[in-house]
Amino acid sequence: MTADYDGYNFDRFRELANADGLSKYERIGFPDSYRQGLEKLIFEDILAKAPRLSGARSLKVLDIGPGCSDLPAYLADYCQAQGHTLFQADSTEMLSLTPERAGVVKIAGFFPETAEEIKAKSGGVDVIVCYSVFHYVFAEANVWQFLDAVLELLNDAGQALIGDIPNISKRKRFFASANGVRFHQEFMRTDEVPEVHFNCPEPGRIDDALLLALVMRSQASGCDAYLVPQVEGLPFANRRDDLLIRKP
Repeated sequence: MTADYDGYNFDRFRELANADGLSKYERIGFPDSYRQGLEKLIFEDILAKAPRLSGARSLKVLDIGPGCSDLPAYLADYCQAQGHTLFQADSTEMLSLTPERAGVVKIAGFFPETAEEIKAKSGGVDVIVCYSVFHYVFAEANVWQFLDAVLELLNDAGQALIGDIPNISKRKRFFASANGVRFHQEFMRTDEVPEVHFNCPEPGRIDDALLLALVMRSQASGCDAYLVPQVEGLPFANRRDDLLIRKP
């Protein structure tokens, strides 16, 4: 069983942004069936978990790795309606696929390498959204540098949602359950029971231990942090987690 993020990295997404014949969902690494018609539900879940977006006006919001599908457009529309300034941090190629609009500041480059530029231009941000991106950072960069940069950018009372993180531990628990077996058999159209192995090394994968360590590091840095489930109805809700960070 390969990881959900095998073969994808910052440069690969730059290539996908310029590739011919791809849908906007395929450019961000998903088949259409995993995102088409579902991104409104994802955005509503983001609003529920990061209530500062809707509870105040004229905030500074950072979208890390927005990509080019419907989701960044929903966030940009919402920020414009709330009077927020939205900072989008992604590759030049991906940012070229999102429209130029008032109140949106595009910062090209690989985060967290762009964190100092974002800090200089924003002075700090009130809300950070990073959805379906963290596992690519995990695969090619330093997750602690990433987390520290997020925490450093947050203003007082700020909120960060690092969402849609694949968790191999959660995946195992699900596929070892009766519901997981039924899901596997219906999805794969088979009578076979999924093979699950506990208490073994999982090199190159995100697990409970890493996610809980991210929570603890956030807390040790003076923030509250929680692992929270995805809303039901999303294709990966049974095997991915969201990390919510709140600065007092």
